[in-house]
Amino acid sequence: MLGAFAAFAVLGFVIAYIGPTGLALAQASVEDSPQVSLYASSLDDVQSIAGDESLASAEPAALDRGGYSVYVKPKPTPTPTATPTSATSGGGWRPPFATPDPGTAQAIAYDMVLARGWGDDQFACLVALWNKESGWRVNAFNAGSGAYGIPQALPGSKMASAGADWETNPATQISWGLGYVGGRYGTPCGAWDHSQRTGWY
Repeated sequence: MLGAFAAFAVLGFVIAYIGPTGLALAQASVEDSPQVSLYASSLDDVQSIAGDESLASAEPAALDRGGYSVYVKPKPTPTPTATPTSATSGGGWRPPFATPDPGTAQAIAYDMVLARGWGDDQFACLVALWNKESGWRVNAFNAGSGAYGIPQALPGSKMASAGADWETNPATQISWGLGYVGGRYGTPCGAWDHSQRTGWY
């Protein structure tokens, strides 16, 4: 019973406080202030130019291109990177490396190629080049041109500068052939690329 009485007392106090005074204040604020929309209130924030009207009608000053300087940020120079010598660099297709059989002319050539500072990729080009030219035969002879031997020297007697046994010794022929390739094309792959393009080296 006491709780119900306390609740009614609080409710009566709130009604008495808000009642006529609160209602009168709410009605007065509604009647006194006109309704303003959000758009209308934002118009007050718009800037307007106030000042001399002669300035508003004056022509804009002409811009002179000579009065300005343009700074162009330079592009950085790319750092050159070394192109690795590989089986796919340079001209067209490059043959893959295969280890030569011991005791063969190719095995002799492989040791000579490495002694010149060339790598396996250069040896692979040399193998493909001389496979095409002579099949690595010491006595390969081209009756049409007179070319002879593993490197197909033209004429074959040029190989005498590498040794008197040039007609039968694969080491002599290979030594002369590597000197020719290095002097004319730089590397066996250079000679191979030329041969691929022209049909001869």
